[in-house]
Amino acid sequence: MATARIRFAPSNNPGPHPASMPVELARRWFSPFEQPGFHPRLAVFVTQAAYGQVVAHAASGADQEVGGLLAGSWCMDADGAGQYILVETALPARFTRQSKVFLTFTQDSLVDLHAEMEEHFPDRQIVGWYHTHPRMGVFLSHYDTWMHANFFPEPWQVALVIEPHSDIGGFFIRQEDGELDPGRYFGFYEMDGDAAGSVVHWQNMQDEVGAGELKGEDNGE
Repeated sequence: MATARIRFAPSNNPGPHPASMPVELARRWFSPFEQPGFHPRLAVFVTQAAYGQVVAHAASGADQEVGGLLAGSWCMDADGAGQYILVETALPARFTRQSKVFLTFTQDSLVDLHAEMEEHFPDRQIVGWYHTHPRMGVFLSHYDTWMHANFFPEPWQVALVIEPHSDIGGFFIRQEDGELDPGRYFGFYEMDGDAAGSVVHWQNMQDEVGAGELKGEDNGE
């Protein structure tokens, strides 16, 4: 990986696409770490189709780590609500080296993924990556953190980790100061998660109703 000449990071990026943040079309899911003093620099929106793709790929790996790219759009809310990314599809990585405790994108993986992006998703950006931690939990290892810093260095690119056996997952997002905490993850907005019904089943996430109930319990209400 250290000697690979292809990078996932975009070059000559023109900046975020101006678009209204689609909160009215989404359901918000909260992680246990979303609390005062821990603020992401952007919001993450995930279509139900993309969520289904990453969950299906995660389940296919059994006890071997699997992963791939997250493709979509980097946007700036037109009304000043801040930056966000929209994850519209997941591209499983092929030709990887993998085991129970690591996943390596080989040179062949990088070439294949770039070809897939150029052929099928030329108008989308690489907004991050995902991989699984079978039976290990949701966190970024030292290698994961190195890979994120070197292959996904844009402040708006995210890392998604899924633990398929426990049905848990979370997004690692850089904070406003650029720091990335490898042990604390964020939730996301599920696109069409209200009108169409939710497809999210990660056990470590609470929707707005559930999160409100938990806060009420914490306050003794």
